[in-house]
Amino acid sequence: MKKSITIAVLLLSGMAWTMAKADESTVKKALATAMPTVKIDSIKPSEIKGLYEVGMGANIYYVSEDGKYLLQGRLVDLATKTDLTEAKLSGTRKLALENLGQDKMIVFKPKIAKYKVSVFTDIDCGYCRKLHSEIDQYLAQGITIQYLFYPRAGKGSDSYNKAVSVWCSADRNAALTAAKKDQNLPAKTCTNPVDEHMQLGEEFDVKGTPMIVTEKGNIFPGYLPAKQLVEALESEKSVH
Repeated sequence: MKKSITIAVLLLSGMAWTMAKADESTVKKALATAMPTVKIDSIKPSEIKGLYEVGMGANIYYVSEDGKYLLQGRLVDLATKTDLTEAKLSGTRKLALENLGQDKMIVFKPKIAKYKVSVFTDIDCGYCRKLHSEIDQYLAQGITIQYLFYPRAGKGSDSYNKAVSVWCSADRNAALTAAKKDQNLPAKTCTNPVDEHMQLGEEFDVKGTPMIVTEKGNIFPGYLPAKQLVEALESEKSVH
């Protein structure tokens, strides 16, 4: 009798796995038809039965198992009041920044590094300039600042052109500091990652600058003084 029950359980498990694979295939096919240019990174069952979680770049969407409906939004566990989507988005942001690589950022490093954040910045943004005017305070706290450009006025704007000129300068760190002090820089062009930064900013849903992204992929929108940022980063460490 026990042997029969074990066999039945194994058969049902196999059927469930096969059905799940079939549903994933349906979702993938539907997305490929509806959005042929979009790269799909992952498809897996979500916490809600009949709904699949789809990873696209640094974004997460939800698609019905029949591939007919796509939902964009946050999945919240009401019992624990936990934003399940945000918890997973932090992972996709972390991976996206790692894939971009530090060699495509302008990095200010402290003598003794304790923390690391990535900051989407606009050269002409007031609070971005305030943050950078205090760069020594961040470095003194052991915070590595990795800058990515997000000129809010868009591609081809003065802010965009300044970002390109900074990147193409012989000393990018010095050029960025000069630009944020509103000093005129020689206009330069070269192969640069500014468009990649902007694309990543769109995927991260940047609403304004500066936007700080932690090593864990969590977001702190807006300016934070160095000591306050350290407190936030220490608090983040205690959350598992």
